[in-house]
Amino acid sequence: MLKRQLRLDLPKGKSLFLWGARKTGKSTYLKKLFPNSFYIDLLHKNTFLRYSKNPGILEGEIEGLNNLDIPIIIDEVQKVPEILDEVHYLIEKYKGVSFILCGSSLRRIKHTCSNLLGGRAWRQVFLPLCYPELPNFDLLKIFNCGILPEHYLSCSHAIRNLEGYVVDYIIPEVQWEGNIRNLGAFSRFLEAISFSNGEIINYSNIARECNVNLKTVQGYIDLLCDMLLGYIIRPYTPTTSRQMIVSSPKFYFFDPSIPTYLLQKEINILKGSDACHAFENYIFLELKAYQELNKKRYDISYWRTKSGLEVDFIIGKGEVAIEVKIGTSIKNNELRGLFEFTKEFRPNYSIVVSLEQNKRIIKIEDLQIIIYPVQEFLSDLWNGLLL
Repeated sequence: MLKRQLRLDLPKGKSLFLWGARKTGKSTYLKKLFPNSFYIDLLHKNTFLRYSKNPGILEGEIEGLNNLDIPIIIDEVQKVPEILDEVHYLIEKYKGVSFILCGSSLRRIKHTCSNLLGGRAWRQVFLPLCYPELPNFDLLKIFNCGILPEHYLSCSHAIRNLEGYVVDYIIPEVQWEGNIRNLGAFSRFLEAISFSNGEIINYSNIARECNVNLKTVQGYIDLLCDMLLGYIIRPYTPTTSRQMIVSSPKFYFFDPSIPTYLLQKEINILKGSDACHAFENYIFLELKAYQELNKKRYDISYWRTKSGLEVDFIIGKGEVAIEVKIGTSIKNNELRGLFEFTKEFRPNYSIVVSLEQNKRIIKIEDLQIIIYPVQEFLSDLWNGLLL
């Protein structure tokens, strides 16, 4: 059993939405934390049918419980959005009762205008494994096997695990959630967006490759984000005289092994463009996990000018700038974008995450850039020393 970083300090009478992609470990975590809770799993066919026909039976079941001091857990709540009206009613009727409403997608709930309890429930995202949770840190394992708990722990079956996840979960579940009829176009889209992972999204090119219109591509990307299978980050756009790219987002998968699998690749060495993209994807996910688990209120964006100068990640209002490089010996001429951003915006920290063995500092005039070995960076990040 892996020790997860999430801590649910749920006051009596307070409810919680716990969102997370399938196989991140939500159900296992909740069953361990609340072993005696009344647990409803809407993924189970008979349970789904029972509550979808009559959500009102929940009231009678709760009245029959002996202990209302521990949360009532409803798993895969998006399968029966109507049950949320009943939950709302029961929260009002039983002032001390708590619900944990677990789900893998916001899509159906948002699009059916379902009851999100009007602020009566907190919101928490349950993520794949992050650095403090990994039993043995191994970048090649992360890139090829992924950071879902089962996948990371059974890396000898990486291809079979990912095949099952993509073919038997992502494609059919997205088809159901988004009411997608053209499954061939969506499959082509998954391959196309994998090529664009970590890059500025060219909606027109993807639409042309998939033989669909622009709006359909935008809908597919929104669907992946609603299902917590990917993230959009937008450009950092301060007031400045420099011509900036301001309208084009980047997309990152929620697990770096997904695009590796979809592109039918295997990363065997920590060199080359494939490893570089996977490394950048992974560092983004660590930044995102740290932000979510610590409830940090800042944006993660990127910076790029029309002339091509770029910094991978900008934190908040420019307080921290982070460039990701797969190399073991970083040269100054590889950091032009980071130097320019540092010169213009003066962040608290300008950082390069790399595979170098030792931490070092580059100084040019009054500018300072820290070259971090990846594990030292992650350790300082999770110890709260950077953000």
